Amino acid sequence: MAVRILLADDHCLIRGALRALLENEADIQVVAEAGDGSEALALADQHLPDIVLMDIGMPVLNGIDATRQLLNTHPAVKVIALSVYLDKRYVVRMLEAGAHGYIVKSTASTELLRAIRAVQNNQTYLCAEASNALIDKTGKRDPFAPVPLGRREQEVLKLLAEGMHAPEIGLHLHIAPSTVEVHRRNIMLKLGLHNIVELTKYAIREGLVDC
Repeated sequence: MAVRILLADDHCLIRGALRALLENEADIQVVAEAGDGSEALALADQHLPDIVLMDIGMPVLNGIDATRQLLNTHPAVKVIALSVYLDKRYVVRMLEAGAHGYIVKSTASTELLRAIRAVQNNQTYLCAEASNALIDKTGKRDPFAPVPLGRREQEVLKLLAEGMHAPEIGLHLHIAPSTVEVHRRNIMLKLGLHNIVELTKYAIREGLVDC
């Protein structure tokens, strides 16, 4: 089954170039195009894409806020940020909003297909430039960079670490247990963790729960 893609970018020429690139792939289908963040949310409701390619600097509603709102409504949808911005603040804010990938437009022709296939396989994909933006001069990840989890993911992680199960968390947050499981899988993939013990240790270390 083809991966269903929604393109969200305020430049029609860029959307056209991306569509042309993607339509050469038999396993990828572009289902809709949006020119701003608000339109992206409406089209996501209508078409339920697998992945949204989300520009950051869009009018009406920027890509960061659009990503946050989209994933609160459709947590199973995956977002790849596609931007000209390489400042660490933008990379971190998109990851906090829940994005599963971040690539710069200058590398889209070579990295976009890899990013889509990685994210569709539940991996996080950062282009080299975005990864470098998160690493300090010593080669270590900046310890003061915020946790790359969205608000809802942090809420789910906190409750998991406190010993709640998916049905209880669903009742507490007013979401379906299956949605809780989607968040749990995404959290573990983003953080590279493998079980509830590791999740709990991480939550304590980050101050999300008391030890």
